[in-house]
Amino acid sequence: MFFLVMSDDETSGTIYERIGGEEGIAQLVDSFYDKVTADQELKAYFEHVPMDKLLRMQREFFAMATGGPIQYSGRPFRQVHQGLAISRREFQRFVEHLIETLEEFNELSKQDVLDLIAKVNLYADEITNDTNVDG
Repeated sequence: MFFLVMSDDETSGTIYERIGGEEGIAQLVDSFYDKVTADQELKAYFEHVPMDKLLRMQREFFAMATGGPIQYSGRPFRQVHQGLAISRREFQRFVEHLIETLEEFNELSKQDVLDLIAKVNLYADEITNDTNVDG
């Protein structure tokens, strides 16, 4: 059995660098949205969406969220998702697909996955539109 032991230098840097930079982010987003748009619970949200633009914006967002040099240039999340009535459950399904996709990238540690999910979860209130939220 072969074990690869990484030095601190090999595990340092940003998630963006570990995932493979712009190319890795593109693969991540494409794979992720293949899952999301195939999900029976979520796919209706994407039926009339210009996917080229959505994927470009998501690549920007994930590049920024992973510590890359690209800034997100899209509209604020609250504005983009206003009126879509996205529930907390649907947001959770979205995040589950993201976790599954991130875990497919061997370059990422469990901590990398948790760190990125934590960043995405910061936007949950801006994305979801639940009117019945129990405290």
